[in-house]
Amino acid sequence: MTPVIALVGRPNVGKSTLFNQMTRSRDALVADFPGLTRDRKYGDGNYEGQRFIVIDTGGLTGDEEGLDAEMARQSLQAVEEADIVLFLVDARAGLTAGDETIANHLRRSGKQAHLVVNKTDGQDPDIAAADFYQLGFESTFLIAASHNRGIRSLLEELLPTPEEGAEQDSASKYPGIRIGVVGRPNVGKSTLVNRMLGEDRVVVYDMPGTTRDSVYIPYERQGKEYTLIDTAGVRRRKNVREAVEKFSIIKTLQAIEDAHVVLLVIDAREGLVDQDLHLIGFVLDAGRSLVIAVNKWDGMDPEERARVKEQVQRRLDFLDYADKHYISALHGSGVGVMYESVQACYDSAMAKWPTNRLTAILQDAVAQHQPPMVQGRRIKLRFAHQGGSNPPRIVVHGNQVEALPGSYKRYLENTFRKVLDVTGSPIRFEFKSGENPYANKVERMTPRQRVKKDNDLKKGRRVKKTRQKSVKR
Repeated sequence: MTPVIALVGRPNVGKSTLFNQMTRSRDALVADFPGLTRDRKYGDGNYEGQRFIVIDTGGLTGDEEGLDAEMARQSLQAVEEADIVLFLVDARAGLTAGDETIANHLRRSGKQAHLVVNKTDGQDPDIAAADFYQLGFESTFLIAASHNRGIRSLLEELLPTPEEGAEQDSASKYPGIRIGVVGRPNVGKSTLVNRMLGEDRVVVYDMPGTTRDSVYIPYERQGKEYTLIDTAGVRRRKNVREAVEKFSIIKTLQAIEDAHVVLLVIDAREGLVDQDLHLIGFVLDAGRSLVIAVNKWDGMDPEERARVKEQVQRRLDFLDYADKHYISALHGSGVGVMYESVQACYDSAMAKWPTNRLTAILQDAVAQHQPPMVQGRRIKLRFAHQGGSNPPRIVVHGNQVEALPGSYKRYLENTFRKVLDVTGSPIRFEFKSGENPYANKVERMTPRQRVKKDNDLKKGRRVKKTRQKSVKR
């Protein structure tokens, strides 16, 4: 399960700065005045292969009124959703009454909370944090979020170490191919789940928000094991009012992480909207295989169908490798065909390729289209091997690979995808430069070699002086 980390504290203690550092983005607004963040903001982070979700919150003071009271309610709800709570304090401002109020609330909540002393740059960290030890937290971290200092050790301590048996435990609990059904509210996700199961397993009602939690349903079809994950609909953040719905969004994002293949359901009557694209972006960031299901295809006239198809093809041009199905979950038309796409996506995501084959594909691609020159030197790509699955990860070794342009990386991705016949799954590339074996090697010479070198240097200086004299004459 993907851990959820909430950042809480007084206004202007650096929560948004830490959020941007942990997610490696600039999604949260940062300015040197309090009260800038009002709504909760969710971000996706990744550290050493361990994914996590971060929640940025507004500042808490303890005596909120009006708008500040609503911001405080948002922050307290984030504490309830989180698995780990990071309580940020300002080392420059010292311990305040507001900090003590927040600490008392965190103790009553029973959540796993950690004290994070921020803004320790420019001063002795131990002296700066001395006042905060009286709050009584078992673990205290000293960081400088604006300089990205101390955050690495913070994540190493907080995030669980991925274990080799974790995937096997998840596979035994949810056997077969795990299919996550996601989409906006009321697009027909639960109806599609019931149709794929052949029974009324989940509640279906013509009202958005019927499904509140992610439901895992193992079943068997034609001798193969599957697990369907029915999720809550994800609306735009400004339309989310109920606390339960906000918690459901977290469960949906975690279900995407658990799935092997994600079925994104789109309402054909409403067409492709921006929220669908946001969901697609999260699925691709998570590295999951994707199948597009355009639902409610029944009852539409030919002109409307042509318009919807044109819109899907135009706006999802970057997903030309993902299969798109036009279905009716209510009547079952086109649903059975999706299993072929799901199987192809799973096979592509979990495929294993030998190193010699990947290296041969790389050499053929380089021979057909050479990498560019950098400072008069050609970038050389030597060999490739597989670095992981779900999503497939290909590691390419060479020299000057850090200067490889994005266009050439896309060319390699398209070439590998075409030759390996990868369907529905994104491909991750890692480029590594070989280390210079002579970089830190000390030159050792015998006495005879040293005498010869000195003589050569003296001879070179005599030749240089002779040439200078001849030029003066």
